[in-house]
Amino acid sequence: MKFITIDEVATVVRGSSPRPQGDVRYYGGNVPRLMVSDVTRDGMYVTPKIDFLTEEGATKSRPMKKGDFIIAVSGDPGEPCILTVDACIHDGFVGFRNLDVSKVFTPYLYRFFKYNKLKSKSQAVGAIYKNLNTDQIKGIQIPLPSLQQQQKIANILDAADALRQNDKALIAKYDELTQALFLDMFGDPVSNPKGWEKKRVFEISKSLFAGGDVPKDRFSKELNEKYNVPIYSNGLGENALYGFTNINKVKEDSITMSARGTIGFPEIRKTPFFPIIRLIVITPYTEMVLLNYLKIALSFLEFRKGGSSIPQLTVPMIKDKEILIPSIELQNQFAKRVAVIEEQKAIAQKSLEQSESLFNSLLQKAFKGELV
Repeated sequence: MKFITIDEVATVVRGSSPRPQGDVRYYGGNVPRLMVSDVTRDGMYVTPKIDFLTEEGATKSRPMKKGDFIIAVSGDPGEPCILTVDACIHDGFVGFRNLDVSKVFTPYLYRFFKYNKLKSKSQAVGAIYKNLNTDQIKGIQIPLPSLQQQQKIANILDAADALRQNDKALIAKYDELTQALFLDMFGDPVSNPKGWEKKRVFEISKSLFAGGDVPKDRFSKELNEKYNVPIYSNGLGENALYGFTNINKVKEDSITMSARGTIGFPEIRKTPFFPIIRLIVITPYTEMVLLNYLKIALSFLEFRKGGSSIPQLTVPMIKDKEILIPSIELQNQFAKRVAVIEEQKAIAQKSLEQSESLFNSLLQKAFKGELV
């Protein structure tokens, strides 16, 4: 199969930001500028939403056209997207101008860069925030079958991706149903129309703390006889599993909350575990509040952003938050009804695992020349 580099079929440019930041001459106009926070991992196309430049600011930034291909080089290094509108890009991106569409099918290029993302991310450098540079993007070898074959590959991958996105949407609907059930039974947690008693999070907690460093001298990436206690990090769901140790730091049923990036995401943990940094642990008094109830109650909490551009949650930010405390009997009724929803959600989760596996298999074959 033929391979090319991107600068053979496009002009690669680095984004830029007008200086000084916040200057009213440059910021606050109506020219959209793409920010790292605009880009999601599940969407091919992206529209800037939160940052706008003036016309003068746009001349000092990097304007791109609708349909141009963009790669994040900071924040989430290697993540690709395609612009839906004319927009500027800041210095967390590189853009491909004048892509030769007679040689490259843009959705195929998107799928390749998604496939290549893990490799790109591993090459990012930086003490605190990892970044790629323009030369690293230019150096990526892109497999290039015929344009017709590129279109076929993109169509197959799009169809497989649609299956897994449908499964994700169904899981999200079950989560919405659980929250709707909570509101129906207990009312809005803020206005509290049913007049439930309220308690602050620290008042219902036996223990409330943030995780620490990975126990490097007692750690394994794989489960084994010696190291069988899960280490949970800041990821969501099963992606939070970081590795294994033999230290049972949390022995009682608890809830963890993500404390960086996607903050405030609660998850029930019913086996002993070890939490690491950017993960908050809440072990409740179960005679006062049940785990299944508390998880949903916590999901309604809102948090301000911390001191940096990346949202972060701390124990002081959560400990004084109030939650409703209905009777244990009513919490039990809620938990039983949620259990039925969770059964259906588990079926959808299994389907998602299968569609993810299919998609990843096709992705591997597509860029090894095995998908025909």
